[in-house]
Amino acid sequence: MEALNQRIREMSMSDAPRDKLSTENPAELSIVELLALLIGPGNAQCNSIELAKKVMTSCKNRLAELCKCSVNDLMQVPGIGRSKACTLVAFGELSRRQQSETTTLRPVIRNSKDTAAFFRPHLEHLNYEVFAVLFLRQNGQIIDFQIVSEGGITSTTVDPRLIFREALKRHAVSIVVSHNHPSGSLQPSISDEALTAKLNSGSKYLDIKLLDHVIIGEGGYFSFADEGKL
Repeated sequence: MEALNQRIREMSMSDAPRDKLSTENPAELSIVELLALLIGPGNAQCNSIELAKKVMTSCKNRLAELCKCSVNDLMQVPGIGRSKACTLVAFGELSRRQQSETTTLRPVIRNSKDTAAFFRPHLEHLNYEVFAVLFLRQNGQIIDFQIVSEGGITSTTVDPRLIFREALKRHAVSIVVSHNHPSGSLQPSISDEALTAKLNSGSKYLDIKLLDHVIIGEGGYFSFADEGKL
């Protein structure tokens, strides 16, 4: 009987976020409560709230870290099976797509803040380096976006000739380039500075202006233009 009563109490706790959501503003629910709704029913050992807490603990209590997790990563959390892990990964992907959707509603790049806002949902969650380019019209309107290189944890190889070839094909007047630092560091490396100098030199020769090189790190960005390095 005691075991049955315990199970009833656990089920009640699992239903609490759903009941709260149905009667209150979603903003009133905590992150753990919202995750518990995604996770669904708990198990004999943990209810959904406890599972949500375990997930957040494994992600350093940061949603940004959760959105970087793969299905296999999440399945390492006790109580999180394939189905629950898939649901959480789907949540992360939907979050990124929502951010991408928002940026495409304002397809004009005016400064480094606009650049970082565009690139962040594409690059920030990755655990390997990616180098990307925005091709722009005279007024800063985006013509196209392209990832031109994918690499390892600490670096990626970029061919400036490929970037300018693609810019010429699109009749771009200017370009903005960006890459991520999976380590979270915002400081440019020596190779970052050398590549920027090479791109800047090529842009002057081809009359395709390099407006900025933005490094996306954890919670921020570094702009070569803002720092006077272009």
